[in-house]
This record gives sequence, structure tokens and C-alpha cells, in this order.
Amino acid sequence: MKIVEVKNIKVGDINPFVLIAGPCVIESRDMIFSTAEKIIEITERLKIPFIFKSSYKKANRTAIDSFTGIGDDEALKILDDAKKQFEIPILTDVHTIKEVKKVTEVADVIQIPAFLCRQTELLVAVGNSGKVVNVKKGQFLAPGDMKYAADKIKSTGNEKILLTERGTTFGYNNLIVDMRSLVIMRQLGYPVIMDATHSVQIPGIGGKSGGASEFIPYLSRASAAVGIDGLFLETHPNPKEALSDADSQLPLDELESLLRSVQKIDNMIKENLTS
Repeated sequence: MKIVEVKNIKVGDINPFVLIAGPCVIESRDMIFSTAEKIIEITERLKIPFIFKSSYKKANRTAIDSFTGIGDDEALKILDDAKKQFEIPILTDVHTIKEVKKVTEVADVIQIPAFLCRQTELLVAVGNSGKVVNVKKGQFLAPGDMKYAADKIKSTGNEKILLTERGTTFGYNNLIVDMRSLVIMRQLGYPVIMDATHSVQIPGIGGKSGGASEFIPYLSRASAAVGIDGLFLETHPNPKEALSDADSQLPLDELESLLRSVQKIDNMIKENLTS
């Protein structure tokens, strides 16, 4: 398996799992900084490698009047300032080719949203950025088909690729996680990330996405038992007041307990791989 390096963090093989976490979307400077500071405090205590995640805008909301962001330039400036102040790598997503250049100036990892994982021109543009690319598996794709998304990025000479599971469409307004997908995608040779928060979404309920956040810990621990290289969690100080994905974000005060349990499982699985 390829090991992908994000600054000084090694993702893949038998390295400890990496946490990718933060609020769904940038709502304000104060919220981003206070959340980042709290996650850093936890991950440093537990010695878990950490990449901060927040979307600088949301381009795929259900309804026309849904919150999409505070403004691209302001949001990217907040991410850049957090990156410099806390000395942490940053992940954010892009939705169009024209976004790639300005996001490349800030992000260490550029994310391709699940709905866009087949967009050839976008994948090639992000590959050409030279950045680490995290591709969310489309809810409509079989895990083996992520090979073709990875190949599009690889065609640019960029093999710094992460593949992320985030649930598969099971029926109207429902997702399910097939844990076999983590094994299948990992067999493609790239580090695999489990997104345990988008996987509990209930899409399209009354003009917005609902969620069953109570299942986040179960999916997180189950995926660690299968074997993952990273855990993706959207977390918020007060999810009920979040401006996006309120029902599928993990309360920030529950993060440390969850990470401790996932870390124990991850350690056990990877110790067995080396024995």
C-alpha cells in the first residue's frame, strides 16, 4: 500500500489512524478557532495525528434557501489563519475547476465530494494541483469502481490519493455502510478513510438532510475493527445549532471518549498485522 504524507503525517500501511475532523462548514472565525483548539488539545493528549476539516462553502445543499457559507474569500482566510496559528494541516473541498487554484493556496488536502467523484475534469484538475486528494465514494458507486476515480488523478502523475467511505444509497432517504467496502477500496492500494458522520445522514427530509448521530460511535468502532487508515468526523460544539448537517455531527464534548475507544481497536488490529 502507498503511504501518503500530509506534512509530517504518514497515512496508510500500519501507521496509526489519522483523525480528519472539524465542523461541517465555516460559520464564524471564533467557532472554527475554538473548535480547532479543542480538537488539538484532545489529539495531542492521545497522540493521534490530526488534519483539520471544514468546508469553506457548501455547494450541494438540498434547498435553495439553505446556508452555503459566509463568503469564499473570508472562509478561506479563516482556514489559512487557523493553519498558520495552530500549525495544522487543512482539508477542504472543491466543487468546480475554477475553485481549485485558490483552494490549493490554503489546503494541504483537497477533497472531492461524493456527488462529484466521477467528474473527470475536476479530478484531473485537482490531481494537477500536486496536493493530497481525498475522494469521497459516491453513494451510488460500488467500492471497486473507485479505481477509476483514482486512475483519473493518477493520470496527472499525482498518486497522493485517499479514498473515503461515506455510506451507500439503500433506499429512499436512507444510507447503509457495507464494511466490505473498506477492504475492497484498500485493496486498490490507497489509504482508506471512514467518514462516520456523513454515513449516518438521512438525505432529503423536508428540504434538508436529517441524520442519526447516535450511530456515529458504532460505525467508527466497527470500521476500526475492519481496518482503516483514517477516521473522518464532523464535530460541532453544539450540533443542534449548526448551520449545516445539524443532525449528523458529533457533539464536540463526545469526541475524546470516542477517539479513545477507536484508538484501542486500531492499536490491536495493527499490532496483529505486525506480529
